[in-house]
Amino acid sequence: MQKALVQMNIQLHKVISDITGVSGMQIIKAIIGGEKDTEKLAELRSSNMKNDNATIAKALTGDYREEHLFTLKQEFELYNVYQEKIAECDRSIEEHYKTFDTKSGEKELCNKIKNRSTKHRPDFAIHEELHRITGMDFTKVPGLDVVTIQTIISETGINPNKWRTEKHFTSWLGLSPGNKITGEKVFSTRTRKVKNRAADAFRMAAHCVSKSKSGMGAYCRRLKKHLGAPKAITATARKIACIFYSMLKYGQEYVERGIDYYETRYKEKVVKNLIKKAQEFGYILVQQE
Repeated sequence: MQKALVQMNIQLHKVISDITGVSGMQIIKAIIGGEKDTEKLAELRSSNMKNDNATIAKALTGDYREEHLFTLKQEFELYNVYQEKIAECDRSIEEHYKTFDTKSGEKELCNKIKNRSTKHRPDFAIHEELHRITGMDFTKVPGLDVVTIQTIISETGINPNKWRTEKHFTSWLGLSPGNKITGEKVFSTRTRKVKNRAADAFRMAAHCVSKSKSGMGAYCRRLKKHLGAPKAITATARKIACIFYSMLKYGQEYVERGIDYYETRYKEKVVKNLIKKAQEFGYILVQQE
């Protein structure tokens, strides 16, 4: 639809962040219906939008020829068909969830997700269903949302016993260091090239958490300074995957302690290593008063 609008020289995407939202769809529907008055079209915008009517009306000034309107109508109808097919897939997924046994028992879901925009989220209660079939609330882990969790579970399943340890799990994902040995020497430790949707989901989670104010975010940013962004994202993705595996296998709830706790622990670890290294060389570290 956006290409059809640009062909008409209508720059709607520059004044509305999402043309498939309520305001955008109302305006497009009115254009298809024959409305060409830009001021009347601008009045269809939502009251909470940033841009005013005059700005939107200016962006709606374009070429409303019949052939362009026909193309826009075709794209609009195709979009609606795709949305219906997506809704049909969501209903099928919801029915499939009902075939799984309940593992949550009487454990209530404390971290319920608020009813925010559900455009890219299924219409059914996916958060509650994921909690019911796994017995865990994975959304407590920084970077993991319900759609990402569903993608991971669709690839891994809910039986973690297929992998003996978290090392086997992360190796299967292709997130652990490689071990290419030639002539009894380590030739390369680069991660294996693995096409795995679950690994991609963990990397996406790591990318999202890299800017968050959490312990995981601080961990990722620290690695970026020393290793660079690609390696830091992979290492953080592996860490999130290990947490996911432990939660699924041992039923351990994740507790976010915050960035201050992480920084304190990291400082203590660095000081401890410095003291140990100084003792090896016969020195004693004394804290400055």
